[in-house]
Amino acid sequence: MPCIIFVAFILDCIIGDPQNPFHPMRVIGNGISLGVTVYKKAKVKSPGIQFFMGMVLALIIVGLSYSITRLVIWGFYRMNYWIGLTCETVICYFLIAARALKDESMKVYRSLYAANIEDARRDLSFIVGRDTQNLSVSGIVKAAVETVAENLSDGVIAPLIFIFIGGAPLGMAYKAINTLDSMIGYKNAEFEYFGKFAARLDDAANIIPSRVSAMLMIMGSVFTGTDIKRAAKIFVRDRYNHKSPNSGQTESVCAGALGLCLGGDNYYQGVLVHKPTIGDDIYEPVPEHIIIANRLMYAAAIIAVILLTAVSIMFTVLMERAYV
Repeated sequence: MPCIIFVAFILDCIIGDPQNPFHPMRVIGNGISLGVTVYKKAKVKSPGIQFFMGMVLALIIVGLSYSITRLVIWGFYRMNYWIGLTCETVICYFLIAARALKDESMKVYRSLYAANIEDARRDLSFIVGRDTQNLSVSGIVKAAVETVAENLSDGVIAPLIFIFIGGAPLGMAYKAINTLDSMIGYKNAEFEYFGKFAARLDDAANIIPSRVSAMLMIMGSVFTGTDIKRAAKIFVRDRYNHKSPNSGQTESVCAGALGLCLGGDNYYQGVLVHKPTIGDDIYEPVPEHIIIANRLMYAAAIIAVILLTAVSIMFTVLMERAYV
């Protein structure tokens, strides 16, 4: 078990996120899409029933994600311990998205570096929910930095924590929760009640990981040459300047470390949404800030992997000594 987190993270760093129809997240996404189709065909008008249907879908998806993963791993461990260990490690590798986060945000950077703002807007549209067609260079940079900071928690640190606690099955259950939120956890006319349970479940699952991620990011600022004092200051001051109880945790640290003002008003599907700002406007956002944000993300992730692996090794040694 101690090697699973370390090896899974290394695999993600080297290979990245494989794109194929059998990827666990795609399978989970297809299951959610099927549930959404059933919901739309039902044409339910009652908010209470909409909420109930969304809750049932969420529980089914999370339950199946955990149970099927556990069953598959159990089967491979029954065949052979090392085959089981390899299977669980590969599944855990699928759950970590540090490389994908870096690759997608760096596409935005490369387009900006080539002075192709239209390509940068298009690349950004794949990783953020806001309207990108009219964003300036600084707006594009800020959005890319925000998504790197926000997704450090749910794309990297939270999966590692849940894997540490309950192995691949619990890690898969967490990713199911996260995917549910990303697909139906919207506060709009279509999903306001249907996706409410999924959104609240995601908030609850990320309460601790988001705050751990913020602490790790502050620690990581020591190794990236960013301002640790300002990172800690802005975290304390602005970590709740966000509609999500969790997203502002890491965004505030990143804003302080980089000396940027993040957040603020943005358009979503043509509608202006007013949001508070996070951080101070010390520096003008430039494309290089995307690189620094990724370095900060990786620094926090590496610290997490080292700490979790070390604790896992210590626990294993203590357990072995207890049975001697």
